[in-house]
Amino acid sequence: MPQRTLGEIVRDQDPLILAPTATVSEACAAMYRRHVGAVLIANADRQLQGIFTGRDAVRLLAEGLDAKATAVSAVMTRNPTTLGRKATAMDALLLLNDCGFRHVPIVDHGQVVGIVSRYDFRAREQARMDDESGFMEVMR
Repeated sequence: MPQRTLGEIVRDQDPLILAPTATVSEACAAMYRRHVGAVLIANADRQLQGIFTGRDAVRLLAEGLDAKATAVSAVMTRNPTTLGRKATAMDALLLLNDCGFRHVPIVDHGQVVGIVSRYDFRAREQARMDDESGFMEVMR
């Protein structure tokens, strides 16, 4: 079975994107409404500036910052690792697994086209990644 590309996976996706000037409170509210764990931060041309996740929100609260007064750009992860449309599901799964990421933005020619998380992949892709990871552990 040929591997799906990330372009196929995010084809009909409408990723949550906010401007860098949005507040953390606005970002959290948007994430809650959309039932997602991350928001992509981009300029008006959809050029990725960063990613804001639930982990960033927890860090903000732990540091005692005001979510209504703090711009998301102040606490987001800048220049996150991304993949392109032509990357495969396995490429994304390995990146998620190896780097401990929960989300990977998908960009095309510098513009946001989507975002993937482990939940976007089929059981067969997950099983293949588990098999390959187990094989690599045995080889070490």
